[in-house]
Amino acid sequence: MTKKTDKLKEYITEQNLRWTSQREAIARTLFGANEHLTTEQLFQMVHKQDPAIGYATVARTLRLLVDAGFCERIDISDGTFRYEATGNKKHHDHLFCTRCGTFIEVYSPELEKIQEDLVKKHGFIQESHQLQIFGVCSTCQNKK
Repeated sequence: MTKKTDKLKEYITEQNLRWTSQREAIARTLFGANEHLTTEQLFQMVHKQDPAIGYATVARTLRLLVDAGFCERIDISDGTFRYEATGNKKHHDHLFCTRCGTFIEVYSPELEKIQEDLVKKHGFIQESHQLQIFGVCSTCQNKK
């Protein structure tokens, strides 16, 4: 098991939940993904490995992973959530094209500093944050 999977197993056990091979397969697949997956995409991937894994199991496990802080749920306002494992890379924000659905991960130390300053200025204790900018990508702008 990976370190992240070990931590998840520990968390699940502490919550008096069962650590199952299905949860492990779902977590491993998500943790190994280099993309933002929908529930359906993750389901298709794990279902190929183990046809006994159902869609509802994937959806419930994703909810558990989000609640436990092992992944983020990203709403890009197209009616479908995307999921991304936390800790795989630096915190980043997203630019989303409202025409073609393309999204770009962006990391800006300056922007992170502004966000930290805002939290401090208003006396907040930050638990998480997501910045999402919606617009039209350069490819779509160039299409007639």
